[in-house]
Amino acid sequence: MVLDRELRRLVIKSFHINKVEFNSQNSIKNGYLTVDKSVLNQFVEVEELIEKIEIDIIEPGQHNKFVNSIMDIIPISTKVLGEIGEGVTHTLTGVYVMLTGIDSEGKQMAEFGSSEGILEEQMVFGKAGTPSKEDYIIHIDVILKGGLPFERKLPLTAHKVCDKFIQNLRNILKEIDGRESSESYEYYDKIKPGKKKVVIVKQIAGQGAMSDNNILSEEPSGLVGGKSIIDMENIPIILSPNEYRDGALRAMT
Repeated sequence: MVLDRELRRLVIKSFHINKVEFNSQNSIKNGYLTVDKSVLNQFVEVEELIEKIEIDIIEPGQHNKFVNSIMDIIPISTKVLGEIGEGVTHTLTGVYVMLTGIDSEGKQMAEFGSSEGILEEQMVFGKAGTPSKEDYIIHIDVILKGGLPFERKLPLTAHKVCDKFIQNLRNILKEIDGRESSESYEYYDKIKPGKKKVVIVKQIAGQGAMSDNNILSEEPSGLVGGKSIIDMENIPIILSPNEYRDGALRAMT
């Protein structure tokens, strides 16, 4: 009898957030997340394409508000041990980051169709990749300078500053004792001799200014260290189940 062979082990530990508020420092403690919004000011000073950045906290059920075009919904997750697809990952539940964008002349950061409008009318809640109606949303709205041709560097700049903001929270999340997690899950990539081999084919967009995807960054659903699907000329990529599960693919659309 040939036994299964384990290739990778991934442990995801989640920490549930019950309350999100602004404060003078970033912290995560006992289900309470505080956010220091002043850190965004430094990004405006160093990024010449940015006019200003606004941030607010959308509480559960408070979705009857106008938002600019939704560029991404991003979980707050970080690697504690190992690389994407293996080791240990810490993630927050009950809260997501939402990135929206526009330029100072009113041009939405969208290409084939913008999604600005009342949030509850523009987002389908509770689906894979979207918050539930009971989750908190940290809303980052990047206003870029107007009068510039629409090209990739504009939305990428917004993604870059948003990722820097999230990294401040990731660094705190790395230091939390895993024994304090709300839930813990183990996943294994295995070779099963004699069993059927299954491949899931996922077709993703890789064209234009907005339809970019970042793959295998340093952090789950992150940006730094990843490769652009467009820059890689849309070549086929093989990911293990655990790499995909651990946020190897960041769809920046």
